Amino acid sequence: MPSPEHRNASCSCGELRAAVTGEPMRVSVCHCLACQRRTGSVFGAQARFPKESVTVQGAFNQYVRVADSGRRITFGFCPKCGSTVFYTIEDQPDRVAIPVGAFADPKFQNPAFSVYESRKHAWVHIAAEVEHAA
Repeated sequence: MPSPEHRNASCSCGELRAAVTGEPMRVSVCHCLACQRRTGSVFGAQARFPKESVTVQGAFNQYVRVADSGRRITFGFCPKCGSTVFYTIEDQPDRVAIPVGAFADPKFQNPAFSVYESRKHAWVHIAAEVEHAA
């Protein structure tokens, strides 16, 4: 039986890390304005994993914001460099989301969902096989 996939995510300075075992439950991109601000890019890309498959190492600060849906999202970020390495969503306590960029792996699994496309920048094109939501 093959061993499960092991991945390591980290902040820019390497002080905050998340070790993950297994495949993501979901990979998605979000075009909401809050994700654009959080990432400094035109969308956020994240992978959600079962909580028990994620081990966080290193000190982190937290920032809580209320999403458009009304759910509280708690972001764990490095106090030294400010990079977000993980976050949790209030009504999904059994999952941990990790920004795909924190893995620094160009071969990471493609997203299956693209949300808040009504706020997507006009020049961004998401593959047709991805599930799209306004």
